[in-house]
Amino acid sequence: MLKVILNAQHPITPFNEPARDLRIQNTPLWLHQRNVLTPYTTREIELKPGQRFPQQRDEMIVYRDNIFFDEEYINMFINLARKKRTPCRAAFSTEDSAFREHALPLSSSYTPAGGLFLADLWYYPNGPVADAGPLVIDLGLSEMGYYHVPTYMADQSGDLTFQVPLRALLAIDSWVHIFIADVVFGLFSRGARFEKRLREDLAFKLRILGKAIYEGNQILECSELVKVGRNCVIDPHAIIHGPTTIGDNVTINAGAVIENCIIGNNVNISQDVQLMLSVVGDGAFLPFRAALFMTTVMENSMIAQNTCLQMCVIGRNTFIGAGSTFTDYNLIPAPIRALDGKGKLNISNRPVIGSAVGHNCRLGSGMIVYPARTIESDVVLAASKDRRVIDRDVRYEDSDHHKLKAASLHQRLYPRPGERQLESW
Repeated sequence: MLKVILNAQHPITPFNEPARDLRIQNTPLWLHQRNVLTPYTTREIELKPGQRFPQQRDEMIVYRDNIFFDEEYINMFINLARKKRTPCRAAFSTEDSAFREHALPLSSSYTPAGGLFLADLWYYPNGPVADAGPLVIDLGLSEMGYYHVPTYMADQSGDLTFQVPLRALLAIDSWVHIFIADVVFGLFSRGARFEKRLREDLAFKLRILGKAIYEGNQILECSELVKVGRNCVIDPHAIIHGPTTIGDNVTINAGAVIENCIIGNNVNISQDVQLMLSVVGDGAFLPFRAALFMTTVMENSMIAQNTCLQMCVIGRNTFIGAGSTFTDYNLIPAPIRALDGKGKLNISNRPVIGSAVGHNCRLGSGMIVYPARTIESDVVLAASKDRRVIDRDVRYEDSDHHKLKAASLHQRLYPRPGERQLESW
């Protein structure tokens, strides 16, 4: 099958990079797409804006490169499309609660068509044609709670819930969609698929039970659920519950608690670090008592000691100083607004959400960041009596390093489109 990739040039704030270059579940999105489609495709063509569409009369799959899809979704989409033997386009019903609650808010990539929304994923059995019929995939939804909110804190009581799909497709138009792809459609979906298999597959259940008994571990700690790479050093007093994936050359020290996470290669996790439902990129460093809850940290970043990040997305090569707190909840239950796919503040449809920090940022100690704020790539924020609470979005022009004599030592690596690129030898 021929694979045709359409470029989405829109940069995602605050990273100033297109979605294809950002990491989803610790893999660049373009590489994740390629890996998922490898069983089906043998050739590929990447089209830049303005390039002519190929006119081959071959079987082909076409997608825009800001689309996240998992293996389960693609398998069902291609199998059903092949059975139909007609051109198909991925579509979602407005009745689909996972799409309506998590994918549609803040998006700009879907095309409305009656009671459906069309995504930028097509299947052509005999080359491209003008019209492709909508193909709605059953996502296999389940509702999962993640927060219990007292009635005095919000206009909702009881558990806050995610609509968790067993198979997922999502357009990455906003930094919030990275959170959705990593946590809701990533780690939660992985957990839901594990629970479903445990209920339905007796042999799988017995294999896990046997492995736990053989290893002398609790079921959630056995090697069937906690996958550990090569050359790792894990202190026996660390607690790791699956499903968790740990890469190569990882150090995990005493007192660390890790639950349902993805840990990349060459990661250093110090004493008493708390990680829950989070994605930690390659080369990250988490000193003692750092805490991540439903947070993505991209590659080569450092979250210093006693810092707490909740429902955040942190870019690559970024430092967050000690004792900082990223809040995720409005004390008065006003709707939380976040930047949408057009760069405008809009209702996020998230009762709780953290913040996003771009690439190559340096944040001083003791910062308090309000929900849904963004800090643009290449920003430096020095802790001072005037700079403790971040209650608005921070752009590169607001960076504190511009005031310093040595400002040139901190280079602009991720300019906005149209700005002068950094020259290097």
